[in-house]
Amino acid sequence: MADQENFVRVTRLAKKRAAEAMVQHLQQPNKKRVVLSEIQDLFNVGINHIEDKVFASEPLRPKCKQITKRKVKSSDDPQMCSAYASDIYDYLHQMEIEKKRRPLPDYLEKVQKDVSANMRGILVDWLVEVAEEYKLLSDTLYHAVPYIDRFLSVSVIPRQRLQLLGVSSMLIAAKYEEIKPPNVEDFAYITDNTFTKKDVVNMEASVLQSLKFEMGNPTTKTFLGRFTRIAQEGYENVDLQLEFLGYYLAELSLLDYNCVKFLPSLVAAAVIFLSRFTLQPKSHPWSLALQRCSGYRPVDLKECVLIIHDLQLSRRRSNLSAVRDKYKLHKFKCVATLSSPLEIPNSFFEDTRQ
Repeated sequence: MADQENFVRVTRLAKKRAAEAMVQHLQQPNKKRVVLSEIQDLFNVGINHIEDKVFASEPLRPKCKQITKRKVKSSDDPQMCSAYASDIYDYLHQMEIEKKRRPLPDYLEKVQKDVSANMRGILVDWLVEVAEEYKLLSDTLYHAVPYIDRFLSVSVIPRQRLQLLGVSSMLIAAKYEEIKPPNVEDFAYITDNTFTKKDVVNMEASVLQSLKFEMGNPTTKTFLGRFTRIAQEGYENVDLQLEFLGYYLAELSLLDYNCVKFLPSLVAAAVIFLSRFTLQPKSHPWSLALQRCSGYRPVDLKECVLIIHDLQLSRRRSNLSAVRDKYKLHKFKCVATLSSPLEIPNSFFEDTRQ
């Protein structure tokens, strides 16, 4: 009798587990697949964007007043390493200027024969969608794009394999940054199986060998966090709008080939300059504290700031919408919808005394 009761309990437990597994399986979102093999060198080329169904099903967010500000004391946070942060960032700056870690600023003109700046922009725009689809960290994207630029600086590839280079670089970056990176099959699938698992693995090996396994480089985001904290010195609370606007402008810079020539720290400084100008257009967007921390004067940032400003106003790469759509979401405080003055006064590129 006891054996019969135990059997009934086990059977019920098995049925319950089977039902839970079926519900979990049915709730898994279908991955959207995209083919980029037919990239054309035209300004109005579009791609079938991955539909963002993740955020549509999210619960309502708290009111803005609850998420825009939070108490932060970086000096009390041991993870901020305030005692030796300057030494760390001096080391990172020395890393970023090493020749082996930098792409050629003109590799499309000197190395590539079948790839254009517009094709590169379309690829990066699509990778932003891939990162959102697989819920990857932004750090993964910031690593993947320089891998692409550095590989294209030393190896010639046809346009038909540009998407393969993109997913293979994203795979490497995901292995470097993510706790649980997507499988190789996932990256093959997202290309609509245009490329096989073997193709992705072979390209991964080619990228690693070409870059001599130098994968842990500082990125724009590496410096952006520190510059953002310096920009908010004296604030009682952290302004999330400034943070999200900085992330938005930094991701926009990834789309434009003309930003490849700038060091990541310079791009991060230019992003902070433009973010502060957007939020307070009548105040000088730079400060002595930012100048000491970054090592850049306003005049050093001018060329990069103007390029990113054009991207922000959609005067450049207006056909690429993934980053803009991403930062129109309420979870990022809709910073992509913020308007910026059409021109930046030349006086703002002069040294500040504040």
